[in-house]
Amino acid sequence: MKKYFKYIAFASIVAAVSCREEVQKPKVIYDASNKTNVSVKADSSQIEIADLPIQMEGTNYLIHPVGDLRVYERGSKARFGSSSVNDVSFNISNLGEYEITGYLQNLKFQQIDSDSIKPLSDKPVLILTATYLKTVADKTQNKVMVYTLTDSDTNKDGKVDTGDIKTLYLSDISGQNFTKISADLEELVDWSLLESKNRLYFRTIEDTNQNGQFDKNDVLHYNYIDLASKKWEVKSYKPI
Repeated sequence: MKKYFKYIAFASIVAAVSCREEVQKPKVIYDASNKTNVSVKADSSQIEIADLPIQMEGTNYLIHPVGDLRVYERGSKARFGSSSVNDVSFNISNLGEYEITGYLQNLKFQQIDSDSIKPLSDKPVLILTATYLKTVADKTQNKVMVYTLTDSDTNKDGKVDTGDIKTLYLSDISGQNFTKISADLEELVDWSLLESKNRLYFRTIEDTNQNGQFDKNDVLHYNYIDLASKKWEVKSYKPI
């Protein structure tokens, strides 16, 4: 906390000297009707590609990560005066132990004995992580995926990106039952799996003063879900 205030003081001095003030962009823009879900159109300039499919151990589904082709411009000291060249990255995701990470526009699921490929979401989202809960599946036979993503243009800049509220979702390993479990307009802080009780714990923060930002003046909410149950029911608890 001390480091935080020192940083603010230093930043204020720099701003005063430079005659420029940098203001943190709000994650939520409130209007008269408090409506935050606005239609977002896909960017037609982007080229959609998919990584090679992934199969989580012990499952019979393939997962196809889908995202935008990324083109990077870098400086070049070309012999005949070229100022820059483009680097193209065809990799849109990274695979850890039972976890897919990236900036993904969707995930598509395919049963291994079928040619049918179905999307996880039918609306614009930005998926940051997708985690298969292998230990829960081994103990309960409930094969669950956990996602952190943004699903709404809460800052109303016309796109769904990391500038919007981060949320928490669950689905079956098939991609079915894609369900939001964090409350609307609450920013996901973190989540953790308690294997001994097959519980998914997570924290969110509510913008109680409605200034569009999440800070020390707002309220934390503590929740968990019993993943051994077929029905995902969010239960709150109060550790403080």
